[in-house]
Amino acid sequence: MPTPTEALLRRDLAAAYRLAALFGWDDTLYTHFSARLPGPEPRFLINPFGLLFEEVRASDLLVVDMHGRVLDGNADYNVAGFTIHSAVHMARDDAHCVIHTHTLPGMAVAASDQGLAQLNQISAEFYRRVGYHDYEGIALDLGERERLIASLGDNIAMILRHHGLLSVGSSVADAFYVMYYLNKACEIQLAAATLEGVRDMPEALSQHACGQFQGCEWQRPLLWQAWLRKLERECPEYRS
Repeated sequence: MPTPTEALLRRDLAAAYRLAALFGWDDTLYTHFSARLPGPEPRFLINPFGLLFEEVRASDLLVVDMHGRVLDGNADYNVAGFTIHSAVHMARDDAHCVIHTHTLPGMAVAASDQGLAQLNQISAEFYRRVGYHDYEGIALDLGERERLIASLGDNIAMILRHHGLLSVGSSVADAFYVMYYLNKACEIQLAAATLEGVRDMPEALSQHACGQFQGCEWQRPLLWQAWLRKLERECPEYRS
């Protein structure tokens, strides 16, 4: 039986999958979110390959170690997902949750030379807080882990060029918040590309607003609780 801490992590990670489905972030069976479990041996929860995000329940999540062994669960995982998530969990003690998506706006920005532009208040939260990683093909080579970590650095998010978005956080709530607003910034950038005369924010203003956002991080648990209430209304079975 899972410990109370593991049970809560399972609930939160299952919630992240369900919310991603509600927000249209899913990519059929692909992409993956993970949460590191406490304990002396590094392990993390990840989705079983074959379930849609809208189907994931807390009890479905697999426990995987850093060698790729399934310690709890009766399914396989996405091998590329293991490469990406194990890399971050092995190298970043503060990255308790890792979220990776293939959304349309995220992949569009990942295809641009510019990357994430400083166009608005939302993108300002990511001022100098996003890493970039060049595409190497489907992430099946464990040797890419070192390069992924070098690209991520100490940032809260990463744009995987020609691939998608990645966020990290000290909790599922934090990583989900980061992904929500990173994806929103990409949506706005994609919409702004259809306009004439779009201007970037001045660098000093982006830096100022970014600092303001960091001072408001205490609000993230409130937003997470609001999202959980949404799930309780729409698909409470995610907790099972």
